[in-house]
Amino acid sequence: MTRTPIGVHPPLGSGGRRVTVHGEIVGLAHSDRDLVELLRRAGLPEGERLLDDPAWVRWIGGRAHVYDAA
Repeated sequence: MTRTPIGVHPPLGSGGRRVTVHGEIVGLAHSDRDLVELLRRAGLPEGERLLDDPAWVRWIGGRAHVYDAA
């Protein structure tokens, strides 16, 4: 099984989600806009197109596109 390159981890109690690319932490996203910027900085300029592609992005421990803790 191939690992998904981008991981969007569970929302933190203070808000935001940790983002990893190939297992390396690239930052904390509080919105899709933040996530796209983190991906751009990690060398993925077309990040917006990848957000809903399960071959690229794994939303872990929370719903996709939700950044606040429940």
